[in-house]
Amino acid sequence: MKQIIASIMLLLSAIGFTQTAENPNQVKIKTAKKLAKKFLRKNRIMGMSISVSKHGELIWSKGFGYSNKKPKTRVIPDTTVFRVASISKSITAVALAKLVDDNVIELDSSIYKYVPNYPKQDYDITVRQLGGNLAGIRHYKDNVEYALNKKMSITEGLDLFKNDSLLFEPGTHYSYSSFGFVLLSEVMQNACNTPFNDYVCKTIFEPLNMTCSLMDVSDAVVPNLTQFYKSSVLRHPVIAKPVANEYKVAGGGFLSTSEDIVRFGNELIFPKILSNEAIAEITTSQRLTTGEKTGYGIGFSTEISKNGTPKYYHTGGGVGASTILMIFPKEEIVITVLTNLTGVSMTDFGKELEHIFVD
Repeated sequence: MKQIIASIMLLLSAIGFTQTAENPNQVKIKTAKKLAKKFLRKNRIMGMSISVSKHGELIWSKGFGYSNKKPKTRVIPDTTVFRVASISKSITAVALAKLVDDNVIELDSSIYKYVPNYPKQDYDITVRQLGGNLAGIRHYKDNVEYALNKKMSITEGLDLFKNDSLLFEPGTHYSYSSFGFVLLSEVMQNACNTPFNDYVCKTIFEPLNMTCSLMDVSDAVVPNLTQFYKSSVLRHPVIAKPVANEYKVAGGGFLSTSEDIVRFGNELIFPKILSNEAIAEITTSQRLTTGEKTGYGIGFSTEISKNGTPKYYHTGGGVGASTILMIFPKEEIVITVLTNLTGVSMTDFGKELEHIFVD
């Protein structure tokens, strides 16, 4: 009898220990959920999906609000498909790193090695400079270019900016440029002799089991695709006008779920397709010719986390999309937030989630 009582007491102690060990995560999730609901209300976001992984496993994945207002359709993190906006640049960077690993592209080679017919500029441009926003290629001129609804191929999209002068000598300044990533995707597809989207699907999405990730094709029927919203004059969400993202897929034209993007982020922590050397190439801050760090590698901003450890991230803003991806390799944490509303500032919300989940 004494042995039975002792065994029961030992079991209860073990259960109590397990519950205590689980409590910190539950407290974090509860706090994050309250914060997310407040963020949703404050910004009048129609729908949002948040996914968080630790040590390669999802610890929280939650949908908030609606992917469609009429009929009302709830956001589901593993199936609701959003525009990821400029997180697409991070996807492009990983695809580029794969090409580097396979000795198809050399980062410090001239882009003219891969696009010999691109108009000659006053200065040469390297692939690394192009991916690091150091090439002097301009960004969108205005909202008309940003929301252009003209279906074009990547090669056709070059016509929007290829005859414009560089903003500066490459390497001397940092200037964010989605058009730079259009040119980068042309470099990549020429180098591997494969359409850019096909290459990304085959070498990134398929091996990482990103089954809900694809290019945003105008008028295509995509299962579980969210409606895209913008704020009205009265700050109520209304349906945004159509936009054609095919030509700028590398800089802002991929669709995905928050859970797929977490799988993607974990590639930088637990590599399946890239070497550690290739990962370092895209996550190490580049420098200007003066030696000053830019805080951007290739397709990833590089910062220090609240713990003083590395943090790789990218925000995104597109028509009907405001997003953020954060990767903390030392803590083995990935956090992704996708929304279906234009013009929401994601940086502060991202930092609040960092303070909750990053120990």
